Amino acid sequence: MGLLNNLFLKKKEAEKADPVVKEDVTIFSPLKGEVLPLSEVKDEAFACGALGNGIAVEPVDGKVVSPVNGTVVSIFPTNHALGITSEDGAEILIHIGLDTVKLGGKYFTAYVEQGQSVKKGDTLITFELDRLREEGYVTQVPVLIINTPAYSCIEPLTEGSVDYGDVLLKLKY
Repeated sequence: MGLLNNLFLKKKEAEKADPVVKEDVTIFSPLKGEVLPLSEVKDEAFACGALGNGIAVEPVDGKVVSPVNGTVVSIFPTNHALGITSEDGAEILIHIGLDTVKLGGKYFTAYVEQGQSVKKGDTLITFELDRLREEGYVTQVPVLIINTPAYSCIEPLTEGSVDYGDVLLKLKY
């Protein structure tokens, strides 16, 4: 929870800072599955946008790929969530499932580490989707823009099914 709190504090700091965004940013899908509005996520902190605006995906398999070219800025020790800063300055949190931190990393494998550069489509994390469901975890994956205040609009561009690399969000300055 400490890293999640740090991301929340970073979001609060971003609200105070002047936005320095030069052009619209495209965020591609890090998952294959069904797109859900953030408001339908079964966790109030995500659903109300307290950690940032974005979208969620109900995955159909257990792989997360990079939605942008950028740098991994944080990876939770349990490998259930990570933060990436895109080359354009978008700060993205990908959180696999709800309350999955309780698993202590069981069923999650990270392929990246903090500080590592990534390209769009690089595998970041794999997870055992069936095992998460068998143990009763909600498997929705929020994809949040932590520095939401830097943008005038965060527009979901996909509904229904989404595949790796499909356009997911457009961030407008």
